[in-house]
Amino acid sequence: MKFSVDKHDKYVALTLQEPKFSNEIAAGLKAELYILHSEGFRNIILDLGAVKECSDAQDLSSLLAGDRLCKSSNGIFIVTGVQKELRQIVSISNMYNSVTFVQRLEEATDLIFMEEVEKELRGTDVSE
Repeated sequence: MKFSVDKHDKYVALTLQEPKFSNEIAAGLKAELYILHSEGFRNIILDLGAVKECSDAQDLSSLLAGDRLCKSSNGIFIVTGVQKELRQIVSISNMYNSVTFVQRLEEATDLIFMEEVEKELRGTDVSE
C-alpha cells in the first residue's frame, strides 16, 4: 500500500496513493489507522484523492474503523478528496451517515481546528 503521512500538532493527514481501493488496501489502511491512533493522534484526515475505483462497499469498512477510533478518543475522522467514481459506492453504503466527508484538505483542517476551539471553550479536556 502506497501512502504518505503528514503529522501535525492537532491532527495527522494520511494520503492514500493508490488508484484502486481493494481488500488488501483496506486491511493495510485499517492497520495504519490503528498505529496512528496508538501514537496519540485522535484527529485523522484521510485523503482519497488518488482513488478512482472501488468494487466492493465492504472494502470501505476501514473508514468506519477510523471513525470509531477517533470518536473513542474525543476526536474526529474526516475523509477528503472522494472522486466521482468513488462517490456512488460511498453513497450506496450509507457511509455519509456516519463518517465526515469534505471535498478538500483545507476544509478538513479548518473543521478540526474549529472542533478543537469549541472543545476548549466548552471546557472539554482536549487531551483525553
